[in-house]
Amino acid sequence: MITFTPDNISMPPLNLPQVERWIRAVAAQYGFSVGELNYIFCDDEKILAVNREFLQHDYYTDVITFDYTTRTRVNGDIYISLDTVATNAEQVGATFEQELHRIIIHGLLHLTGQADKTPETKAQMTAKEEDALSKITLLH
Repeated sequence: MITFTPDNISMPPLNLPQVERWIRAVAAQYGFSVGELNYIFCDDEKILAVNREFLQHDYYTDVITFDYTTRTRVNGDIYISLDTVATNAEQVGATFEQELHRIIIHGLLHLTGQADKTPETKAQMTAKEEDALSKITLLH
């Protein structure tokens, strides 16, 4: 089950049935099915609090993924700061929707085992994000 929950913020404009099909298709591309996947949309202050409490990081970020994946079933909680998504979109010249889709799939890719801590793994993550983003419009 995939859930999308706004936490003290308005729900972003998303075509939820399309996004759910897309998430499932991308997970399947990497050999995973979807178990319990929770997307929590929040503001910068909430994601900073989550970052401090659970990761002992004292900075803002766009996404925090808590991985409960078992074998080939992705399970997790994915916090997304809509404030940072908007800032990032502006900085890279993307629309809010494009950047939100990128972050949604970024969290999922972490659950499939993709890392992004080194220049090499970051480049691989970006390539996988771009591949996934090219497919969302195909799923109407």
